[in-house]
Amino acid sequence: MRGSLDTHSARTRDSESGDPVDIHVGSRVRQRRQLLGLSQEKLAAALGLTFQQVQKYERGTNRISASRLYAISQALDVPLSYFFEEFDGGMLTPLGDDPETSLNDLDVKRDTFQLVRAYLRISDPHTKRRFFELVKSMARLVSPDENENVAD
Repeated sequence: MRGSLDTHSARTRDSESGDPVDIHVGSRVRQRRQLLGLSQEKLAAALGLTFQQVQKYERGTNRISASRLYAISQALDVPLSYFFEEFDGGMLTPLGDDPETSLNDLDVKRDTFQLVRAYLRISDPHTKRRFFELVKSMARLVSPDENENVAD
């Protein structure tokens, strides 16, 4: 009977890398932390942890309790649901561990984070809007068909 109720352990699990849910939640913590430009040390200080503990959470090595996840969501200014977005319930591979992921893909993600962080640092609303319009127009020049649905 235990097997029919314990769906969590029924998922494929790699004993070294952790449960797929823990890996996904950890990767979302890392993604948001990097987007905000926070170091592991700064996030750890805000939570009263060591940076090693944050590192283990981000890797999915250690499971994040509900109360700790709530504190992390407050520190990173996101709703709890953010950590579960894009999770399909299957096996996920953390960024950088997938042999199919090219170095160019990793560079694009890094560039995207840097672009968003730069945008968020712009305090003047008019300048921010002009920057956004500039990026949209450049995107249309490069790929006019792909960017028809770019939101305003």
